[in-house]
Amino acid sequence: MTFWMRRVRAALPWVLVGVLSSGATLIALLPAAWIAPMFAKATNGHINLADPSGSLWRGSATLMLAAGTDASGATVLPGRIEWQTAFWPLFTGRVRMQMRQTDAMPDAVRVDAQLRGATLSAGGIGVPAALLAGLGAPFNTLDLQGDVRLSWTDWRSFGSEAFGQLVITLNEMSSRVSRVKPLGSYRVVFQAEGAGATLDLSTTKGPLMLSGHGTLREGAVSFQGSASSAAEARENLAGLLNLLGRPNGPDSVALVFAR
Repeated sequence: MTFWMRRVRAALPWVLVGVLSSGATLIALLPAAWIAPMFAKATNGHINLADPSGSLWRGSATLMLAAGTDASGATVLPGRIEWQTAFWPLFTGRVRMQMRQTDAMPDAVRVDAQLRGATLSAGGIGVPAALLAGLGAPFNTLDLQGDVRLSWTDWRSFGSEAFGQLVITLNEMSSRVSRVKPLGSYRVVFQAEGAGATLDLSTTKGPLMLSGHGTLREGAVSFQGSASSAAEARENLAGLLNLLGRPNGPDSVALVFAR
């Protein structure tokens, strides 16, 4: 072995340490802004992380809802989403992250992801109904007011399959297109069952009564339900009912959606 080969062999471990250290440092310093475009792309521009700060490993951003790439009518949830990502599990092919929303989510949730699947721990978040207007039609037309609470069980995904339950509770809802205030309180249950899912809508109280059942199978979405009014609110709710669906009775309309 020549003198120079011995020198290269002796220096090689230190070169590798230097390369790995530099790479680890660069990864650790990745800015939070790096994840924002990826998040927007994954949700088709509907859910966005705006004004990101910090790093990919410890940072924060505001939650913004938009109709798509056009953010002119977007709405922003007060407070910030904060996250912390564990660094060393990345070397075993896992992503472990804790997330919380400062104003709307008192308890942090955990994300544990690897190549074969991901798990989101059970949690909940409360938001004002006005936030939904950022998603565009029909929410911006209805201009809903009230409180919306989302709660979910442990959510597990394996490739294109998902398992878990999401419950959306809408309390004391009202709309600018109706003089009846409040319209009522409602409950939506979304149940993910592997390759498909079901959605059930029910009314807990109120003069505007909504109900229905929907399914999601192989990318196809269908929903059938009805909206009706209590007798004492029939006249004042007639315009809203006509806006919601096709009449199928004296005081009710059909809620039908398929894609």
